[in-house]
Amino acid sequence: MSSPSHGASAATVARYGEAMTAGNTLGTDTTGTTTTDAGATAAGALGSVRPAIRALAAYRPGKSAAQAEQEHGITEAIKLASNENPFAPIPAVVEAARRAAADANLYADHRATALRVALADWIGVDVDHVTVGCGSVGILQQLCLTFVDPGDPVVFPWLSFEAYPVYTRMMNGVAVKPPLIDHRFDMEAVGGAVDERTKLVLLATPNNPTGTAISTAQVEHLLANIPDSVIVLVDEAYREFNDPALGDPVHELLPRYRNLVVTRTFSKAYGLAGLRVGYAIADPAIITELDKILLAFAVNGAGQAAALAALESLDVIRPKIDAIVAERGRVAAALTDAGHDLPPSLGNFVYLPLGADTDTVYNHLERNGVVTRPFTGDGIRVTVGTEAQNDRFLTALDDAVSAL
Repeated sequence: MSSPSHGASAATVARYGEAMTAGNTLGTDTTGTTTTDAGATAAGALGSVRPAIRALAAYRPGKSAAQAEQEHGITEAIKLASNENPFAPIPAVVEAARRAAADANLYADHRATALRVALADWIGVDVDHVTVGCGSVGILQQLCLTFVDPGDPVVFPWLSFEAYPVYTRMMNGVAVKPPLIDHRFDMEAVGGAVDERTKLVLLATPNNPTGTAISTAQVEHLLANIPDSVIVLVDEAYREFNDPALGDPVHELLPRYRNLVVTRTFSKAYGLAGLRVGYAIADPAIITELDKILLAFAVNGAGQAAALAALESLDVIRPKIDAIVAERGRVAAALTDAGHDLPPSLGNFVYLPLGADTDTVYNHLERNGVVTRPFTGDGIRVTVGTEAQNDRFLTALDDAVSAL
């Protein structure tokens, strides 16, 4: 199937997106088991596809507003499905990316050296403790490729980031999924699930999609009670929205636990989701291994330049982050006042545990032009948008609940 041409209409692009989503839907139940679709089975006829890949469905991105408009015959839909920053990048970042794009005929620095140096200086670590990748999810893939052999256990609480079971199955690893309790990690169960065969423990904090977070003290308790051969990932994609009182694993834990890896990203708080820049802080020995399998020129020049500009403009970006946190509080308070029982979110989103009503509410919202992210049988995740977008969501939700 060919991609839409540069001059394709919005409707054509939306139909293309719908077809690709339908053919690559990641079916995830509440245990984190991924299911196959017809396309995955048919692919076996095209070559000797690895069984682990044939059994794998593709990662499912949040539906676009254009796709929802096409499906439902509506206009002016809004997307609150992918935890994107509602604010455009600041002018200094846009200008840096524009200048870098003038050299798009040339490969960017494979190692993103200037960005590594700037990150190390900002974070306060030696530069050999830092790597840069294609979003923090790209570094997650590198971790799995580096450490997980077929049959190796990978532990992560569930419900959590949907890429975790995908990458585990990609390596033909064994997903071990201690269930959440009240939408929070059961850290005792996580520790109890680790044994001498475990290769990775994956901890998203704040957790996607529930928004709950763990402290560095909880992470340290885990590290102190499992073998130091087990790599523990603290995935801090939403760190900038988190409560600082929960601690900083880089400075509090990394000096004493060489098996700790911390990943962060420019996608969420800094508004660079479309440029794909993430980074990891870890022991130099781990960084060396991760760098061996960094996809060639994975972080493009515009992304590197934009991230550097963002680091130089933190005083301008911070108020935007604060505005998102304030809106999160307002939305959460409005939901609570309306009678919803939701977990305290420390990301740039809120989570509504709707159980069996999840798909009904999700579909009602979408038909009314508000695209959210459903987790069938569990709940919906809603990105914190602008004040106007959030008000529209709250109104549509009231209508959806009234219709139950």
